[in-house]
Amino acid sequence: MTTNTPAETPITLPDGRPVPHLTGDERAMLESWLDFHRATLALKCAGLDDAQVRTASAEPSTLTLLGLVQHLAEVERNWFQRVAVGLDVPPVYEDGTGYTLDPSRGIDEALGIWRREIERGRELCAGLPLDHIGRVAEGPVPGMEVSMRWVLIHMIEEYARHNGHADLLRERIDGVTGA
Repeated sequence: MTTNTPAETPITLPDGRPVPHLTGDERAMLESWLDFHRATLALKCAGLDDAQVRTASAEPSTLTLLGLVQHLAEVERNWFQRVAVGLDVPPVYEDGTGYTLDPSRGIDEALGIWRREIERGRELCAGLPLDHIGRVAEGPVPGMEVSMRWVLIHMIEEYARHNGHADLLRERIDGVTGA
């Protein structure tokens, strides 16, 4: 495998996911890892219908792939719009977590909303240095200051954790494993 640099066309895995930068500057590397994990979530949902993405993991959990996509749209909005740039924006979904399923909302709509949140966060944070300080407005540690670097690292961790859940959910749905 060849390495990729920010100036080169990104290389992809056979499943279409971008290979994270193996060399280069810190910001490009962090963003490429986050993009890899975002693509992994989308891959876990690929080819499934609305009924399948509503399949819960295992009792007593009600966790679903659709709920994970919605939750990660909330997470994108929270960390990039609210914390990093300080916008006062409402939750994406009624419950504020994204986990609650609306019978009228399917996976295509949820993925569209999730992608819009990703793009909005990218637009707002593109010019912010890694040392830029944002502030957590609410939750268990209101007022806590975090750097843009911390937000990117946290988002990589958030996606990696939830992609583990998505892997188990996908296996339960149709037996597909890996990635």
